[in-house]
Amino acid sequence: MIYKRFDGIKLSRLGMGNMRLPVKDDIEGKPIDYDKAQEIIDYAMAHGVNYYDTAYVYHSGESEAFLGAALKKYPRESYYIATKFNLAANPDYRAVFEEQLSRLQTNHIDFYLLHAIMDKNYQSYFDSGCIAYFEEQQRLGRIRYLGFSSHASPNVLDRFAGIRNWDFAQLQINYFDWIFDTSAKEYEVLRKHNIPIMVMEPVRGGRLASLSPAAEETLRAAHPDWSMASWAFRWLMRLPQILVILSGMSNMEQIIDNIRTFESEGALNDGEAEKLVKAAEIFKKHIQVPCTSCRYCCDDCPARINIPAVLGVYNTYKLDGRFALKGLKNIESDGQPSDCIACGACCPHCPQNIDITGIMTELKELTRE
Repeated sequence: MIYKRFDGIKLSRLGMGNMRLPVKDDIEGKPIDYDKAQEIIDYAMAHGVNYYDTAYVYHSGESEAFLGAALKKYPRESYYIATKFNLAANPDYRAVFEEQLSRLQTNHIDFYLLHAIMDKNYQSYFDSGCIAYFEEQQRLGRIRYLGFSSHASPNVLDRFAGIRNWDFAQLQINYFDWIFDTSAKEYEVLRKHNIPIMVMEPVRGGRLASLSPAAEETLRAAHPDWSMASWAFRWLMRLPQILVILSGMSNMEQIIDNIRTFESEGALNDGEAEKLVKAAEIFKKHIQVPCTSCRYCCDDCPARINIPAVLGVYNTYKLDGRFALKGLKNIESDGQPSDCIACGACCPHCPQNIDITGIMTELKELTRE
């Protein structure tokens, strides 16, 4: 495992995200499969991963409890825990913080974040009083480093980054968003403020782990033994402001491949980076909706639609035509687009600002014909 120095400690370049842990598909509510998830954590610990990221809302609150139990058998000084306060989930930051310490079975949080800063909510974080409270917890030693995660526009990010001396921040950065969206500008904002970066969505919720055939052919010609995910991670290694690259690993195959990528320094050279840009341009034709499967949109859906799965079928439809819409019958979802009442409850929670109701309306019309 390769590491990067930060404030006198060593952080593994690969961090374990705990938002997409394996679940028990045969049980209602799909709780975390503790045995399979523990196996992933144990493999990570055995291979030098020491940064574990979770949040109050992941897996409907179960992620923190799982992680606390999974790491309990290891010395506390052998790993670093990152978790987050989500104002929309529960505005009582005092109660949330105490609950998180209990769930995680620890007396301190190593890396604590204000969760999902966006243009529409950043003022609420200012006004809530939570920043002063968490600063006090840091002075008391219950928080080691204080930061935030952001899905905000570059201008709002610049404002938020400048309100205090943040210890770190978490951004969605990957080569696709760097080329076609605002990731490059967001990175430069944090570099200007000298804020170290933890990266989320390095393979865009798995979208960059499997590209279109033509895009993959371009990359495999250069390195037949590299996975598509490995290309994404190696591209991120080029950016010096980045400390940890998080990956939400759901099975052993993923973590074994990722550990292999991070065994030694292997950032892309300029020629390899150019090949990746060409592959991204080819793949862009395959991507119509930038969903990362975070599932923030699902909890308030009255029709219980598996929105990320539906959007995945929508992307395939945009590439392959109407025949792909048959895939809607194969997804695991209580509701279908035809059940959508266009209430809009999903849209405010989407970090990617996807017009979910518009897409559901389009699909409803397409499947009605």
